[in-house]
Amino acid sequence: MKTNVSILGGGNLGSALAQGLARTKEAQQKYNVTVTRRNTQHIKYLEEDGITVTSDNPAAVENAEILVLAVQPTQIEALIEEIKPALDPQKHILISTITGLKNEEIADLTGDDFPIIRVMPNTAAAINQSMTCVEKTPHKNAEQATIDLFETLGKTLVINAELMEASTVLGACGIAFFLRYIRAASQGGIEVGFHAEEAQLIAAQTALGAAGLLLESGGHPEQEIDKVTTPKGCTIAGLNEMEHNGLSSALIKGIKTSYEMIEDIR
Repeated sequence: MKTNVSILGGGNLGSALAQGLARTKEAQQKYNVTVTRRNTQHIKYLEEDGITVTSDNPAAVENAEILVLAVQPTQIEALIEEIKPALDPQKHILISTITGLKNEEIADLTGDDFPIIRVMPNTAAAINQSMTCVEKTPHKNAEQATIDLFETLGKTLVINAELMEASTVLGACGIAFFLRYIRAASQGGIEVGFHAEEAQLIAAQTALGAAGLLLESGGHPEQEIDKVTTPKGCTIAGLNEMEHNGLSSALIKGIKTSYEMIEDIR
């Protein structure tokens, strides 16, 4: 029997989650997916994948067992007010993807003892390659149901509550950080003679390969770096030039700045 999942908020992340859940046979066999958005024309294309699209949040709640809250932080109060009559703590698991919003703040709005699970996926969920961090919770059945859901969208990691903001920066913002590196590498490729499309393909596939090496081996990046750096070679020359210009320092500072931004918002 399939589990009914309603994603309340069909923005970039909500739509990515829906696309991933409709993309594989495993997910299709386990879940029926509904996505809501005020203007459904923006997500009408999801219907081609068998996803139900609606602007009726209360109806979406009535028809689901798992609710994914994927709206902006400023919209959560109005959303809970709208769906509250349809919420049932005996039926619903609430999963929040909302940056900077603690479970206690959602519980204050919903009342009752709902199992609320905070998660931080990323937009690579659309191709089932998300890294999703799941906040540790005493609601173990709901936690496992959440892990099962997001395992169909990529990899999951259960972490303590105090690390959720950090996971947002490293995992969710991290998509943009790595894409910016690939863009820069592509531009470098053009400088040395490739057409733009060729340079992007080489940079993107090479980034995928580098990540795959680490995920497969579980080793440290420097171990793989050592395999391609020979004495007086072009690799070490390029790496040293990048470091002289602050590559690692800039990345670390960027991650810390994003984290501080979330803390300021809270």
